[in-house]
Amino acid sequence: MSSFNEMIQNITPEIYQSLKLAVEIGKWADGNKLTPEQRELSLQAMIAWEVHNLPEDQRTGYMGPQECSSKSAPVPNILFKSDAIH
Repeated sequence: MSSFNEMIQNITPEIYQSLKLAVEIGKWADGNKLTPEQRELSLQAMIAWEVHNLPEDQRTGYMGPQECSSKSAPVPNILFKSDAIH
């Protein structure tokens, strides 16, 4: 394979699951530990594969819509009071 992109195109769902498990537990299926470089490249491959094969809400790192906790309480408008506008 001549490029990272070609490699990503050849990843099957089974290979993706294997990479994902290896990154999660830090070991290959045979029990050997991933080196830091292997973990980094495997994670990059996972994320690249996910971009082309999974909906956004199923991808690694997806946070979903979030609101600030202070948004639940109304904030009074101190600049413009409704009775001041006539």
